[in-house]
Amino acid sequence: MATLDSKVPKGPIKDKWTTYKDKINLVNPANKRNIDIIVVGTGLAGGSAAATLAELGYNVKAFAYQDSPRRAHSIAAQGGINAAKNYMGDGDSNYRLFYDTVKGGDYRSREANVHRLAEVSGNIIDQCVAQGVPFARDYGGLLDNRSFGGVLVSRTFYAKGQTGQQLLLGAYSAMNRQIARGKIEMFNRHEMLDVVLVDGKARGIITRNLITGEIERHAAHAVVIATGGYGNVYFLSTNAM
Repeated sequence: MATLDSKVPKGPIKDKWTTYKDKINLVNPANKRNIDIIVVGTGLAGGSAAATLAELGYNVKAFAYQDSPRRAHSIAAQGGINAAKNYMGDGDSNYRLFYDTVKGGDYRSREANVHRLAEVSGNIIDQCVAQGVPFARDYGGLLDNRSFGGVLVSRTFYAKGQTGQQLLLGAYSAMNRQIARGKIEMFNRHEMLDVVLVDGKARGIITRNLITGEIERHAAHAVVIATGGYGNVYFLSTNAM
């Protein structure tokens, strides 16, 4: 079986993604309107990715096998969302969030990606607030935190017991804004069957229209897989290689 290339940048773990971002080739803003991107899945990851890419000027095709992005399973996340903002002044940091996440994942997570997630966690909260997610606040009006998952610090931002639902509605509203602008073309009730690879790069997908049963092909310059559990995607990628 082929070995899966994680494409993780080289170097010390704390510098991998920062160095990569500093040296990566950028797209001229004038050219972004000529680039098509497919986003498969419209939960928290896919919905926010589609909305952000469209906001940046790319043309996005978003696919969901539910009848609406609001039906994504992200709604089941009730406990909260972690970020190393250290609002409680209890010594939290990006490294502590990274370590607690790797430990909580029974040391099975890809450490470079977890470290990157810890680095951008604060920005993710800011984005959610900007999208209108009604996080719980203290009596002074600041965002509240609580301890969650047996860690030593309070870093969990929450919205009662409805965090997943409120986050999803925030991403959904951001998507709707871009759909109205014509930057996102939404394909509900479509199931991805396969990834189209050209010279080892994902350049499109094969889908089934779950209403008509028709098999369709969609081309793009890049494909974002945001379908939740990675099992089926791993199966697709290893068989395509």
